[in-house]
Amino acid sequence: MLGQDLVRVLRAAGHEVKAWDIGQCDVTRPERVRAALEGSRPALVFHCAGYTDVDGAEADPAAAMGVNGEGTAHVAEACRAVGAGLVYISTDYLFDGSSRTPYREEDPVHPLNAYGRSKLTGEDAVRAAHLENAWIIRTAWLYGAGGRNFVQAILDRAGQGHPLQVVTDQEGSPTYTMDLAGALGRIPKGVPPGTYHVTNAGSTTWFAFARAILDRAGMRETPVHPIATPASGRPAIRPAYSVLANEKWALATGAPLRPWPAALDAFLSALAPPVRRR
Repeated sequence: MLGQDLVRVLRAAGHEVKAWDIGQCDVTRPERVRAALEGSRPALVFHCAGYTDVDGAEADPAAAMGVNGEGTAHVAEACRAVGAGLVYISTDYLFDGSSRTPYREEDPVHPLNAYGRSKLTGEDAVRAAHLENAWIIRTAWLYGAGGRNFVQAILDRAGQGHPLQVVTDQEGSPTYTMDLAGALGRIPKGVPPGTYHVTNAGSTTWFAFARAILDRAGMRETPVHPIATPASGRPAIRPAYSVLANEKWALATGAPLRPWPAALDAFLSALAPPVRRR
């Protein structure tokens, strides 16, 4: 989702962009990564590849680590070899949810699941490469066109008449990939290197997010039943609170992301066929 939107944003801004999917550049194979970067000599690499199945990572942590940890090390090493800058996409799941105020970039990390640990290993690999220019962008609860996501899953299940049960005790910031891509597109314009939190503004629970999706899609009559996390039966532990503070990004760019309800409206309006809304 993010990679496709980012390619569109960067090309629309006039940048020359080379985009690789797994068939052309499997990050778990260092020789493929080196060949891709040596062949194109980019000024900047956006590393959007990732193992994002949180529950799958719990069942196969080695696979998640191979992509998110070791794979990121391969990308960072290849960037160092060709003198390229690197933008690495990380996650709110680095935090354990014990806070009740938005997490800042300097707050201690303590991932609760294998996915979070693999993404933290990726961050460590970026820092260990000592690149001249590197950005770590932590984001959260992504949805957008071109990939599996929570918004589309809720709409599909509701449209098929399936019952909806959604956890109500996890709070975070839903983030539209097109908005995040627009933010990332500012990096070549001079955003100082460093670690940043970048999400749509505000926060909500998964349950309230599901309710907002249905209400905005003209499906107000569709019932959604709130449940506690243990009742979901998901194997990976999620943080109860993973809201990220975005002040550092706002200060660096002067362009904070819009509130998540406005972003959701934009995504629903862009769906094809159009979602009928009331």
